[in-house]
Amino acid sequence: MDGHRRPLRLPAGLDWLRGHQSGRAWLAALPDLVAECAAAWSLRTGPPYDGSYVSLVLPATRPDGTEVVLKVQYPEPDSEHEAAALRHWDGHVSTRLLGYDPRLRALLVERCVPGGPLAEVGAERALTVLARLLPALSVPAGAPFVPVRRQAARWGDELPERWERAGRPAARRLLDTVRELLTGLADGQGEQVLVHLDLHAYNVLRAERRPWLVIDPKPVTGERELSVASIVRDYGLGHGRVDVTRRLDRLSAELGLDRDRARNWSAALALVWAFQDEAGMGRHLETAQWLLARR
Repeated sequence: MDGHRRPLRLPAGLDWLRGHQSGRAWLAALPDLVAECAAAWSLRTGPPYDGSYVSLVLPATRPDGTEVVLKVQYPEPDSEHEAAALRHWDGHVSTRLLGYDPRLRALLVERCVPGGPLAEVGAERALTVLARLLPALSVPAGAPFVPVRRQAARWGDELPERWERAGRPAARRLLDTVRELLTGLADGQGEQVLVHLDLHAYNVLRAERRPWLVIDPKPVTGERELSVASIVRDYGLGHGRVDVTRRLDRLSAELGLDRDRARNWSAALALVWAFQDEAGMGRHLETAQWLLARR
């Protein structure tokens, strides 16, 4: 029996979608979406990977035996242009895009083998790899990617409501400081390049074609100083004032970045991410506070 005909087990990471009407509708439609993709691309699918939070990701095999990955996205804006980002990088530093159906928000991508995450190699070595990957990721780009100037305005507008919904977990002055930073950072940027807003040590996988390949882009265009923000806040690489400062200092120095702008982007996005990562909220808030205390 083909894999897409079996009952579909959904990862626990998608359970949060059951709290939203649109999420419940998407979860209910997933078996049909997977079956439609499998038929269109002649795939034999396996059980979904665990650890997915905004997409359903399944290993799949083509008729010629090629191992690939099927990814069906929940239709949220941050990943809308993921396929375009993979196409833009063209496999030089990321997984290759093999197919895309915009109607189904479904991607067919190269499978990373053996696929272990960069997080497994230790914090210092992982940071070395990330620093080497960033220049190849930070290539000039324009449409269809959303400029971070527009994103920054949206983040600033949404922060007070998200702060209220989260129970006001930080002082209001931290919120106001970050909103001011976002307004200032949006102006006076350097060259606009493609930025992966969720680049961290679990979104880089070991592969055969290249030692490491980047996955799951949340793309925008912005200056290079923005590109290090997700790494500076990555508490998986060590969480403490010294850890955060070391990542900022090392990346700024090795990549020739304006440290002040890199720090301010990192602080601002740590606060923005605090309200998107419930489990890591406290650590993101601490990261923002540590970075702003050193202004």
